[in-house]
Amino acid sequence: MQLDAQKSFRLKTKDAGIERMTGREFYKLAVAWKWKERDSLAVKEILSGNIPSFLKKFVRINVSIIDSTTGKEIHAYYFVAPDYLSVGTDDNWARIPLSPMAAQKIADTFHCFLPTRKMVNDIYAQAVIKLEPVPMYAFRDSTITMWQHHLIVEGQRKLQKGLIAGIKKDVVISGLVPRYPKPDHEAIYGWHKLDGKAIQPLYVGHINWWVDYSHGIRLVYEKVYVDGKPMLYSEVLANPTLKRLLCDEEFCDFYKYPY
Repeated sequence: MQLDAQKSFRLKTKDAGIERMTGREFYKLAVAWKWKERDSLAVKEILSGNIPSFLKKFVRINVSIIDSTTGKEIHAYYFVAPDYLSVGTDDNWARIPLSPMAAQKIADTFHCFLPTRKMVNDIYAQAVIKLEPVPMYAFRDSTITMWQHHLIVEGQRKLQKGLIAGIKKDVVISGLVPRYPKPDHEAIYGWHKLDGKAIQPLYVGHINWWVDYSHGIRLVYEKVYVDGKPMLYSEVLANPTLKRLLCDEEFCDFYKYPY
């Protein structure tokens, strides 16, 4: 990781080497695999540095709140990946839906975290590329459908560059996860339509191994800059006032998924 004088952020990864698996090759190899095998391959590739270079240059998101006690406006910003986690080269890459366990392992390795519902909304509001969601209804959890959906999104994107949103539901952190009556569940939210309304409300009904084509993993750098002061996101979420910069739920005390 590297933070320059302009407070920009670029993900620092290992060198993936000369022979890199492309996005097409990933899906060809994993075509008949279930979630666990697909997760394992994606984690291996991503942690080896096999992600497109554009995904390493994070984008700044600005937020602010009014302190109800003092009336003071508090400004903050954080850095997010411009797109969802992907595998492959700059010329041939593909978005890979993952379980929250695999996503958390990758996030921890790169000193990142997964967004909250509020953050997904703020990211959408500040995105420069907003695409109409494309639901698919058959074989939602199949690897083939994931590949097909990636190709559809790329057809919509038409090589536009910049922070993109509206193409996936985000796997998010939420205080509802530890309070759900059944263990080992995940939270998803988002997939905004062009009118700004999310198709997927905050939902924790899926078991944590459920992964389908519509899920996406957006990495967020772990430092949040509050009035210029760097703080860990967990410190911000634990603060009764500052937590509203990142979270709009009653409980904001779930910071990461176990794996």
